[in-house]
Amino acid sequence: MRLTSSHWGTYTVDDTAAGGPRLLPLPGDPDPSPIGLSMLEAYRDGPRVRKPAVRASWLKHGAGAHPELRGREPFVEVGWDQALDLVAAEVERVRTQHGNRAIFGGSYGWSSAGRFHHAQSQVHRFLNATGGYVRHTDSYSLGAARVLMPHIVASMDELMASHHAWSVMVEHTKLFVGFGGVPAKNAQVSAGGNCEHRTRPGLAAMARAGCRFVNFSPVRVDLDAPPEAVEWIPIRPGSDTAVMLALAHTIVAAGRHDRRQLDRLTVGFERFEAYLIGRDDGIAKDARWAEALSGVPAARIERLAHELCDTRSLVNTAWSLQRADHGEQPFWALVSLAACIGQIGLPGGGFGVGYGAANLMGSPHHRFAGPVLPQGRNAVEDFIPVARIADLLLHPGAPFQYNGRTHRYADIRLVYWAGGNPFHHHQDLNRLIMAWRRPETIVVHEQAWNATAKMADIVLPATSSLERSDIGFSTREPLLVAMKPVLAPPGEARDDYAIFSALAQRLGCADVFTEGRDAMQWLRHMYEEARPRAVQAGLELPPFDTFWAAGGVRLPDNPSPPVMLADFRADPHAHPLKTPSGRIELFSATIAGFGLPDCPGHAAWFEPAEWLGSAAAARHPLHLLSDQPAGKLHSQLDFSAYSRSLKRNGREPLWLSTQDAAARGIRDGQTVRVFNDRGACLATAYVTADILPGVARLATGAWFDPDTPGEPGSLERHGNPNVLTRDAGSSALSQGCSAQTCLVDVAPWTGPELPVRAFEPPAFTTALL
Repeated sequence: MRLTSSHWGTYTVDDTAAGGPRLLPLPGDPDPSPIGLSMLEAYRDGPRVRKPAVRASWLKHGAGAHPELRGREPFVEVGWDQALDLVAAEVERVRTQHGNRAIFGGSYGWSSAGRFHHAQSQVHRFLNATGGYVRHTDSYSLGAARVLMPHIVASMDELMASHHAWSVMVEHTKLFVGFGGVPAKNAQVSAGGNCEHRTRPGLAAMARAGCRFVNFSPVRVDLDAPPEAVEWIPIRPGSDTAVMLALAHTIVAAGRHDRRQLDRLTVGFERFEAYLIGRDDGIAKDARWAEALSGVPAARIERLAHELCDTRSLVNTAWSLQRADHGEQPFWALVSLAACIGQIGLPGGGFGVGYGAANLMGSPHHRFAGPVLPQGRNAVEDFIPVARIADLLLHPGAPFQYNGRTHRYADIRLVYWAGGNPFHHHQDLNRLIMAWRRPETIVVHEQAWNATAKMADIVLPATSSLERSDIGFSTREPLLVAMKPVLAPPGEARDDYAIFSALAQRLGCADVFTEGRDAMQWLRHMYEEARPRAVQAGLELPPFDTFWAAGGVRLPDNPSPPVMLADFRADPHAHPLKTPSGRIELFSATIAGFGLPDCPGHAAWFEPAEWLGSAAAARHPLHLLSDQPAGKLHSQLDFSAYSRSLKRNGREPLWLSTQDAAARGIRDGQTVRVFNDRGACLATAYVTADILPGVARLATGAWFDPDTPGEPGSLERHGNPNVLTRDAGSSALSQGCSAQTCLVDVAPWTGPELPVRAFEPPAFTTALL
């Protein structure tokens, strides 16, 4: 059986189909993702970049020529040798004249499931071979949590890979309380690929075993357990921390907290308790206090607090809650609440930080990192938190705080981007357009003509994962997949490795970058290097040739599915955490020592910069949620037939409550304008009773389609919410993105019908302007 791997799952390749190969679900996958099933046709027939292309003004005049024309002037298609010579010369010019700290190596995105042809690894390895680059750290998905959690419990990578297996929760969990839902649409994916989609079947099995679910969310349907098992408690966006604190207050005030376990497993409870009861500020964080902020009835908060203590319970938060102003606080409050309940480390009890966010959480399989491409050493120390790209470009030399230290933004002259789409995942895209005009050159490797490619100076066509050989694997998955080409590359597209190898040859660092290996030799090397590490994990991998000929290898089942923090609970002295105290830090002396006014030493409630409880809601009275889409991964494969089938009239659907739609004279299926002071976009109204009045929902991922490309403030036609979201750090601790802190208004669109042009290629010319 021939297999291929993707972020959406592992699929079998049917080579017997009329008209060419097609993809079929992997036998045994209990809930296969339809996204991956549509990727073959999308990559084969979509708006692919087929030849190297250079923006006309840049080609005629060189670096820095008319950056205000990015996105709006034609490209000139050139041969590979000319394109590579231009890129190599520009890398050499910048590093010679300005130093390697003038190069930003951008690559934020899930570009490929393969372990070798992963664009982020490739571009970082290449730039390290040339002398280094300014890097990014953390992620848009988890910017706040990745900085906070190592201080108080463990790294997010450690926690994500050690969540209770679904089978453990089926057996033990009787009450599951989710803040922000458990959406199976998000859990279709895993970094590196997956082969068993477990979230929806896991929730269903828990319900059959008698587990009850409570869903704190502005949206009824984002916890994908059987509806009869779910209690929906509508909650005002941005107020989850207040409700968690009130639950903890009720438990402590009733004396139901387990003081012995708090003393064994945590530090700082006294400081947290003082804040809860109001000793510090005179405000008790009780249920009535939380009701005024959240809209959740105080009586339900108090009753739920006791229910959490009465049975085996687990509290979980979606990642979206920390993509917000003061985004650290809901994660810290969640851990603090779980500590008060007293079930951390028990099977099926404690907390989860992302069930439903990715397929990894809940996996029962062995933990094994798999084959890895080393990226080399970066000689440049400068970095940015990933969501601060616009600040970096707009404010060279300006200071910024991050994790208790002050740093400065470098002066970037060259942006080299391979993998990812900043004109999807960044916030306040009109501000990003202005920032994008600052570098002298922008080079992009791209598979398709998305907005990032159209806003570049030099675009090099890259292959997709279906057009090259690779190894597919994700930690806690049971399959290593020998990925062999399914399609021929379109036009003149090349693998990223081939592109970088040719550039490294021109720049005199080919030996460092390639180490004398071609792509297949790298696959063999990476695989064989992983075999001793597999033995350490209790696994045995066959030799590479056996693996490759068989098309993959299935790992044995894990006889001991994970129970998160079980060893720590059993003996915190023998199995300490990697926090300064070795225990869970309800109060962190380290964070308190940073002296940050927006992130104290314990979980705390802060009023968001924009929310329905603020004065700003008088002008823009709807809170916009920009969640992950169901039909694609971020913006990847937005051009697929499956993604397009979920749009309405070619645009992304905007969820509005029946009440809010009626107040604005909006009918279901109508084109609407969504707007605030940062920008405006068109979308199609989806009127429903399944969303809290005062809240609108517009999923991310629509390819950026401004009415006037490259012009800030232009109306976006396609439904991209990031023309509306705010570009500000979640706090001085993490500088994570705060997209979910966003107020808007909506009105019927009364202008002319504007066609969506997002999937059209740019204009080309054969004559220089």
